[in-house]
Amino acid sequence: MAHVVDTNELLAEGWLSEPQAREIARRSRSTMVALAVNTVLVAGIIAATLGLIFWLADALAVAVSGALFLMAGIGVLLKGHAQFRMIGNASAIIGAGLLVGGSGIELLDKYEEIANPVLCVLGGVVAGLALAFWRWAGPATRFAAGSVLLMGVALHLSGVALIVADMEHAVRSLAFLYGAAVIAGAGVILDVRLVTAFAIVPFAQALETGAGYFHAAYFFYSPEPTLTILQMAALLGLCVWLGARLSDRHARHAGILAIMAAVVGNLAFLVASLWGDTVGVSFFEMPFDPDMSWEERHAAREAFEASFLHISEHVFTVIWAVLLAGAAFWAAHANRRGLFNAAMTFGAIHAYTQVFETMSDEPLAWALMGLAAVPLAWGMWRLNEYLSARDPARS
Repeated sequence: MAHVVDTNELLAEGWLSEPQAREIARRSRSTMVALAVNTVLVAGIIAATLGLIFWLADALAVAVSGALFLMAGIGVLLKGHAQFRMIGNASAIIGAGLLVGGSGIELLDKYEEIANPVLCVLGGVVAGLALAFWRWAGPATRFAAGSVLLMGVALHLSGVALIVADMEHAVRSLAFLYGAAVIAGAGVILDVRLVTAFAIVPFAQALETGAGYFHAAYFFYSPEPTLTILQMAALLGLCVWLGARLSDRHARHAGILAIMAAVVGNLAFLVASLWGDTVGVSFFEMPFDPDMSWEERHAAREAFEASFLHISEHVFTVIWAVLLAGAAFWAAHANRRGLFNAAMTFGAIHAYTQVFETMSDEPLAWALMGLAAVPLAWGMWRLNEYLSARDPARS
């Protein structure tokens, strides 16, 4: 299990020897460098693959280039020195990406009427073959095989998404949940937590929650923040429960999904603390009369929304603050570093937001909040002392 410790302090107190402290520092540094290198490598592979596909802009040229890259990469992986394995992996993955990505783009561009089901089936076949090869392959080619598996998954889920794009909301939601399960399954099989973390995207989209970008602005939207909060709370609770019962390998994946659920749930709380929520209204369409004036349409909209449960933004503001304090304390006591970081980060965001939204010109609110924080901090400290006394392993 990963812990936050001060090796210098442990060394000074005699808990660690000098060689042990150096080894801990070396492994920590090695892990961080590997993460940085792999991030640059993956970003370069994706950029090169997409850039070549659109620059060549010809199916035959993309296919030939892909085959050449793939064969060169496999040759380096099988016959080359281990020192050049990274270059071989990059070449093989770029080649496979040109073949798989180029096929998908060609289908959508030239064979639109059959593209969606073909993408779905083709992606499944590619993923299945890559999984079989990944299980059989040796260490030299496993990284490339796993990458091709993810390409197949992406192609398959793209086809599924295009098939259900114009269907009813319930069908789209089921498709998104299926996509979340497939992505999480691929992440667990390959033991890549970054892939598992991406499962939160289709899982959140089951309720139309998502993010977007336009010129110089990023945004997050949640049309049903209350339901999204409950959805993410259920996922977080399930992942924490599973994490305490699974092997360490699988618990790490449950942990990363729990962190992502906490992030999305807190973002939904942020939306609700600013706007409140009319629960369930996004699932229904308001009767619309094109001959209505703007005033009549506005009144009709208010009457329509009045038939749903409305929760004030102030309710969310208070509940969110209480939950953040409780989550930060529990995560710290249970040594859940990721959840603790999420709670502290969104605690700062919540406080910063409310400074401008509700407390900027209310000095009494500042005073009451500050006075309330003192006994809260004292209570958290005493509760930790009590729990640590009952469980010495956590003291």
